[in-house]
Amino acid sequence: MSNLTINTDGGSRGNPGPAAIGVVIKNDSQEIIYQLGRTIGKATNNVAEYSAVISALEWLTQNKEKIKNTQNCNFFVDSALVANQLNGLWKVKDSNLRTLIIKIRQLEGELSLATSYTAIPREKNAEPDTLLNQALDNASK
Repeated sequence: MSNLTINTDGGSRGNPGPAAIGVVIKNDSQEIIYQLGRTIGKATNNVAEYSAVISALEWLTQNKEKIKNTQNCNFFVDSALVANQLNGLWKVKDSNLRTLIIKIRQLEGELSLATSYTAIPREKNAEPDTLLNQALDNASK
């Protein structure tokens, strides 16, 4: 059985403002099996952070054959809000975020894998941050 390391990031320029997400999924050998950087329109920073997690989970559910021996999905995010809300440590007061969390729970259920969420410092989340900033830079050209 293997583990996936999933780094996600979301950001907006302005809050709300033009927003983008970055996703990097690696296998046990730390090889990138999927990466994405794309704009998501106008959103808040928190919505962008959650949207990145959803995008990663959607890719996983659509590519079960590629991850069939996977046992654990370990998410690393640089948003303490996302990590603590998804781990049930912080209350979710915002109805928009609650809707996104419901979507995440549905996708987790489809995957049937152990899923963890860990907050990490922004400096340790450079890959998805770079992807989302490239997407925003390209969209503004």
